[in-house]
Amino acid sequence: MTRAGLAAARSSTAQLAEIVPQVDDGQWELPSACAGWRVIDVVAHLAALASEAVDPPPPDPSLPKNRERYHDLRVDEPRGRSHTEVLDEWRHSTPRQLDLLEAAQEPPRADEPVEVPGLGTYPRHLLANTMAFNVFCHLRDDMLAPGGPLPLTLPEPTDDQVAPAIGFMLAGLPQMQGPELTAAVSQPLVLDLTGPGATTVTILPATGPDGDLTVAPGADATTQAHSTALDFIAWATTRNPWRDHCHITGDISAATPFLDRLNII
Repeated sequence: MTRAGLAAARSSTAQLAEIVPQVDDGQWELPSACAGWRVIDVVAHLAALASEAVDPPPPDPSLPKNRERYHDLRVDEPRGRSHTEVLDEWRHSTPRQLDLLEAAQEPPRADEPVEVPGLGTYPRHLLANTMAFNVFCHLRDDMLAPGGPLPLTLPEPTDDQVAPAIGFMLAGLPQMQGPELTAAVSQPLVLDLTGPGATTVTILPATGPDGDLTVAPGADATTQAHSTALDFIAWATTRNPWRDHCHITGDISAATPFLDRLNII
């Protein structure tokens, strides 16, 4: 099971809890590195994810199918609330979310498929990695300098924090963008990620017109994209341009369409 994902989610959540008391009212209003969101909106997003996990709302077909637009809508809803109200929701729902994710590590439910609207289907136990990714990315890339506006510091990220986030990103890569990304891969491409969270995988093209990409362990292609795993979190979510952080060896023309289209949410 993905107990490492649960530990990473708890670790990054604890670090966010350390940062929250250091942020003043003016800083909560600063624009974050997540386009269109203030710093307080980032926490509102995490609070909404936690609240939905512990008390899932009924299906609403009127809501946006695009996951990014759905997140924007959920962030817009509490914009009239005070900073304290947003933070109280986050503090209330997050421990309960973590408890649910811990319970999801136990069989027989751990391997049950769970559909995350707009993002794909995952075994229930992997949802811990989803939270590990969300909290780590929003805290480190959207809120804190140098990418974000808050001049506050945390210890350097550890492999234990980064690897589970990368694990979710690679699990979501074949699913989130569907045919758009599938069409961009015409031959195998290696992602070689170094530093904390290091891993090497090969992105394999779909084998048929209705197939999906496959992410296989190891390096099984001559065309390779090299990056640190920390940078991958930023550029694979389009927060930073991949060209600033990614070095390609082999057939650049084969790698570029994939790298241009990749946008993990």
